[in-house]
Amino acid sequence: MTQENDLKYWVAISRNPKIGATRLVRLFNFFHSMKEAWQASFSDLTRAGLDENIVHDFLAQKMTINPEAEWEKLAKENIGVITINDENYPKLLKEIWNPPALLYFRGHLPTAEDFNLAVVGTRKISTYGRQLTSILVRDLAQNGFTVVSGLALGVDALAHKTTVDAGGKTIAVLGSGIDAESIYPVQNRYLASQIIDSGGAVISEYPIGSIALPTNFPQRNRIISGLSLGTLVIEAAEESGALITAKCALEQNREVFAVPGSIFSPTSAGPNKLIKMGAKTVTAVADILETLNLSQAADFMQNRKTLPASPEEEKILTNLSLEPTHVDKLILTSGLDAAKVGAILTLMEMKGMIRNLGGMNYVLMK
Repeated sequence: MTQENDLKYWVAISRNPKIGATRLVRLFNFFHSMKEAWQASFSDLTRAGLDENIVHDFLAQKMTINPEAEWEKLAKENIGVITINDENYPKLLKEIWNPPALLYFRGHLPTAEDFNLAVVGTRKISTYGRQLTSILVRDLAQNGFTVVSGLALGVDALAHKTTVDAGGKTIAVLGSGIDAESIYPVQNRYLASQIIDSGGAVISEYPIGSIALPTNFPQRNRIISGLSLGTLVIEAAEESGALITAKCALEQNREVFAVPGSIFSPTSAGPNKLIKMGAKTVTAVADILETLNLSQAADFMQNRKTLPASPEEEKILTNLSLEPTHVDKLILTSGLDAAKVGAILTLMEMKGMIRNLGGMNYVLMK
């Protein structure tokens, strides 16, 4: 049986909300294939470890599900599927307790070379939080980090948008289906498209058509932290989803970072509490690099980031340093015309390779 053919039955079985990650793996380990599990009898399913009431529910619902039709729906929405047994399944996520057995995705999943960091926070973002999120996430993106968040309003959405605008890669983990009609919140559906178009991904363990039930989000949060080396909480109330994500990170033996805030601000209560509990205080991206011991990784990301994409870019790069260089000098030393140099500089700035200091002076990014 081809992998695609068996995937159809993974998808069909996952349509039952009572058969989550643990039960899917149990079925996979018991039967030779998920097609065999789909066609199994009541007694075989109970011998596989499913409770009788779950089996009754599954067999009844199965009559309303067509595996071929479900697969066609995914193809129509350009949605990919990956199981925990696939070699391309995200490595960090596979290491957590109870990882999703099945992931639905649109876009490009993270690879083993990616450095993922979760950035989460309140929906009721303050001016302070907005400023900090923009600064920290832009620096994360420009240092080559993949920013992982939950597409929620507030900090999450701003983290995704800032990463996209900085030319970086970001991953949105949803507590709903990822088909066009199910993406939640509705206000961020266009942002989800931008994330995909910029090389990132929108992912979920929930089948297409799944609505965003409140009980889905704590489960979703374990994926956000599970995909990441650490979780950064920027603003959050003392009891909030962002702190649930931080708790998941701790349980997964991942780092937790928090941005301190005013003791008078309700949305700083969460990060301040985390800091008192031992989370690393963050005022700059350098704090994250130091804690994760990523000095060598940072060099790798910087080298990857500054690798010229064309001979013209190489000519510009060889004539730039950490000292300001005027555009006129770049035109002279590169041998390129002014229009070409201007276009290349704009592109390189968008990619985070250089910085415009104003007055037509440029420097390499540190």
